[in-house]
Amino acid sequence: MRRALRALIPLTAAGLLISAAPALAAHRAPGFSVTTTASSVASRSDRRPDAGGLYDAASNKTFISWSGQAADTYVQAYDHRTGAWTAPKRIAAGESGSHNYPTMVEAADGHLLIIRGMHNTRTVISRAPRAHSLDGTWTETEVAAGDAASYPMPVKLADGTLYVFYRETTNQVDPAANTDFRPMKYIVSKDSGKTWQNSVQLTGKPRAFGSSGRADHLDEIYVGQLRYQRETGRIQFVYTLAGGGPDQHKHDVYHRDVYYLSFDPRSLHFFSAAGRDLGTQVDDQEQEQYLKVADTPIELPGGVKSPDYILQVGSQSDGKPFVTWFQFDTAGAPHDHAAAWTGRKWESREVATGLRLREIEPLGHNVWRVYATRDGLPDIETYLLTGGRVWKAESVIKTPKPVQRVEVITGFRDPARILASGASTARDVSVADGDIYVAGVER
Repeated sequence: MRRALRALIPLTAAGLLISAAPALAAHRAPGFSVTTTASSVASRSDRRPDAGGLYDAASNKTFISWSGQAADTYVQAYDHRTGAWTAPKRIAAGESGSHNYPTMVEAADGHLLIIRGMHNTRTVISRAPRAHSLDGTWTETEVAAGDAASYPMPVKLADGTLYVFYRETTNQVDPAANTDFRPMKYIVSKDSGKTWQNSVQLTGKPRAFGSSGRADHLDEIYVGQLRYQRETGRIQFVYTLAGGGPDQHKHDVYHRDVYYLSFDPRSLHFFSAAGRDLGTQVDDQEQEQYLKVADTPIELPGGVKSPDYILQVGSQSDGKPFVTWFQFDTAGAPHDHAAAWTGRKWESREVATGLRLREIEPLGHNVWRVYATRDGLPDIETYLLTGGRVWKAESVIKTPKPVQRVEVITGFRDPARILASGASTARDVSVADGDIYVAGVER
């Protein structure tokens, strides 16, 4: 009861109450129903809030994917006509790596694809044999164009073109490269995932965005989230930097700063929030001059990296971007931030404390729902963010056990609105004791 009451009290930033906008005043908190689709099966996963599941109108089914024991890929389907979930179906081996998580997209021909970046090594795509269905024996293909890949983020454009953005571990293909040089690249398919080209082949540039040779050695990119805007045709990104720090070349010791950029698939050009055309490759000078949202110090507060790996990106009603993230204080407690682009600069503020921001969902009228969790506790708390600035508590989604990942299902249809992977009790993926939950707004 105490936690539920706390969740309904508006939080403060810098000791001041952030008042609710008129758009929020009329909002009625929804009731969420929660279904446990599989019990004690989820392993620890590093999946970003992107492409965990989708709604397929042709079959009137929702499809989800998740990481089970040894990070193996499992899928399930919900039939909206019968109200029934299928049993978990294993379709691919995860090779015992929490980074080897599945992402799901539906190709233009209706076939489901599961895309995995097998940490630092290769891109692997599993394809369903039947359109609009999980049934049958899936085929598996290694995509040579996506070599040395981690953290795949797939996007299907309005015309059916598939993009998969991924981070390259460059020293796997060039042993002379430093271990903390890990830029972003992408692969593209125009034939429903049958053939692929990468960004190097398409642009002639060695990377899409990232840096090399920084004095602080933070030349690794961690994209927290990407988001496809059907209205503009562009893809938005929010990310942070990582690396060894000023004294060493070492993988992912420190994190630093928050950045935003967008990508136009028609021209293959990247753009700043101010609209500056950065061409087909973004370098460190452009990154620092045009893309930075917020500065954070190089330090390990409470022994953890800051900002976190998970960040979120969205748009205000006028199309200007906003981002959210959490970073840590000296004791290692999370502090939650939102920053909105005004047209001239980024306005940042602390909106809450104690929350791990997991995912955001557009509700219309310049309002987004934020899904958040608290370390070691069950339940998902929801908040409303208006214009990237105004924050208000909304509701609590009750889950039997703690949750580690939340993803809004692409094109969702209630009661399958979000996929929530339960937190495993161990970092070792051989332990798979987290639940799989799907939640939606009650009708």
